[in-house]
Amino acid sequence: MTSRTNPKDLMKPFFATRSSLPGFDASAVNATIERALADAGIDTRSGPMRAVTETIRNALGSAGSAAAAAPPADADIIDVTAHVVDRQPDAPPEAAGRRSSAAGSFTMQHFSNHAGARSYRLYIPATGGEGPRPLLVMLHGCTQSAEDFAAGTRMNELAERHGFFVVYPEQSAQANPSRCWNWFNRDDQQRDRGEPALLAGLVREVAARHDVDRGAMYVAGLSAGAAMAVILGETHPDLFAAVGAHSGLPYGSAHDIASAMAAMKGGRSGMPALKPHAGGAAAPPTRITQAVPTIVFHGDRDHTVRHSNGSQIVMQAEAVHRAHPDRPPLKASKAQAAGAGGRRHTRTVYNDDSGRPHIEHWTLHGAGHAWSGGSANGSYTDGNGPDASAEMLRFFLAQRRVACA
Repeated sequence: MTSRTNPKDLMKPFFATRSSLPGFDASAVNATIERALADAGIDTRSGPMRAVTETIRNALGSAGSAAAAAPPADADIIDVTAHVVDRQPDAPPEAAGRRSSAAGSFTMQHFSNHAGARSYRLYIPATGGEGPRPLLVMLHGCTQSAEDFAAGTRMNELAERHGFFVVYPEQSAQANPSRCWNWFNRDDQQRDRGEPALLAGLVREVAARHDVDRGAMYVAGLSAGAAMAVILGETHPDLFAAVGAHSGLPYGSAHDIASAMAAMKGGRSGMPALKPHAGGAAAPPTRITQAVPTIVFHGDRDHTVRHSNGSQIVMQAEAVHRAHPDRPPLKASKAQAAGAGGRRHTRTVYNDDSGRPHIEHWTLHGAGHAWSGGSANGSYTDGNGPDASAEMLRFFLAQRRVACA
């Protein structure tokens, strides 16, 4: 792994507390969280989860004496800390090209609608033929920035080579102090509310301002960004022709901090409709209804978001096809190989009768919580391959949404 992140830091969730909450009972909140984790079959007395439990206790114990301004009381924080690439001031296209080894423009812009406001970076390639171009939305993980994610995935270089737009929405510290996309909040899992509505509005505005091919818009993400990408595929199938999830979680797998912690560790989410699998594997989350083509990458040594979550994303996508009697079943084929950097992987492809892939599942053997084949210039990257950016792009460009809105 070529990440700059200390692996131990990947197990330290950040909990924001509010010092001015009336009647705040830290011990009661701590007991509630520990009960939820125990119900999920997670041992908080030993192993990695012991450190997590201590972090929770310390954060809650200092709630009444925090001196700094706290975020809103309903700002649930979950996920991990990471090295962050220093933000660079906006530069002319030639300077941006030197930083990213690409020649196009990479500028910071701003969007707002009824659901909120966010900044984003837009990469416009210098190359490309006449006519509309594809658009790829890239959602970073917790504590990352748009520039960090672009550097780590090298997606701007691919955009320059193949002539497509890339949008990097950036989560704000006001919405989430760890800059995580709020995939675990109920309001942020619905079409016309929260972050799905905000991100969809942002994408529509970019598409309206530039010559974007409306049938070739895609969304991908890492960790919390991957979980939000899956949500967008379910809530906005009229926008996105395909979804890419790297080290993410399935749709509807959590509804608050406790259920998010359980889902990340591969346990029961605590949602009433779910039942645990034997052996403590993640239970199937809320069913999805949209058969948006999906490609999944996940390391089988990921101790931050367990590999079973990637399998559940695939199971959700496959179940949609099985649920429609007018759709023929997908045919699965499996192969094992090693990437250019030596990382072994198992790739399972689910094709339709014409041979077009609808689902791909890449299991990265020995890999942790990091973007496969990424650059050490960004955080959460594993340079050993296979190249997740190139493989996602290949999968995306083979998909097209026929009914363009």
